[in-house]
Amino acid sequence: MMDHQSHPEEPLQSSKSDSTEALTTVQEEAVSCHAEGSDGKHVRKSHHSQEMKSNLVSRLNRVEGQIRGIKGLIEKDTYCDDVLTQIAAAQSALNSVGKLLLEGHMKSCIVERIQAGEHEVVDELLVTMRKLMK
Repeated sequence: MMDHQSHPEEPLQSSKSDSTEALTTVQEEAVSCHAEGSDGKHVRKSHHSQEMKSNLVSRLNRVEGQIRGIKGLIEKDTYCDDVLTQIAAAQSALNSVGKLLLEGHMKSCIVERIQAGEHEVVDELLVTMRKLMK
């Protein structure tokens, strides 16, 4: 199949303890979703722990490798079903990244903004979730 270190035929699976541990770190180190920009206006920024960022970047690097591998399969005229299987694995891996990020966002930024009285954040979250569920 593919000649890189990750196993693209197996979608990335985050163990419950890995994602829970990463999210606990995010919650413990939560600063604020708001920061003041150079123009004095509020800008939103994430406030993930270094561990969470490293986890997300590592997963994205594996997805990137899977995509390069898929490109190579197409260039080598690999059987369509095999390529489609690899595409499904890459999509699953990317969805895992999205789920982890969404969970952290909901447990930190969304909760924080609701507690601050910014209830419009619920509509923003619903729009984002609709995009993710396409």
